[in-house]
Amino acid sequence: MVIPVIDKELCISCGNCVDICPDVFNWDVDDKAEVIDPNGCGTKCPDCQEAADSCPTNAITIKESGGAEASEAAGQ
Repeated sequence: MVIPVIDKELCISCGNCVDICPDVFNWDVDDKAEVIDPNGCGTKCPDCQEAADSCPTNAITIKESGGAEASEAAGQ
């Protein structure tokens, strides 16, 4: 399983991720993209990698779950 992580400092609110995977990404109160379902990649959205690849600022990374880094990412 993979988990998407967004670097909000890099996010420019272009909306590509929200358009591609609306069940995984949405807008936060600051109009920055946020992950609303970190476990949705592969189930609710088969194209999380496409969402990451479409980000013009590379604000989205896809992490493998299971490690400490993934656990921290899921809590963000």
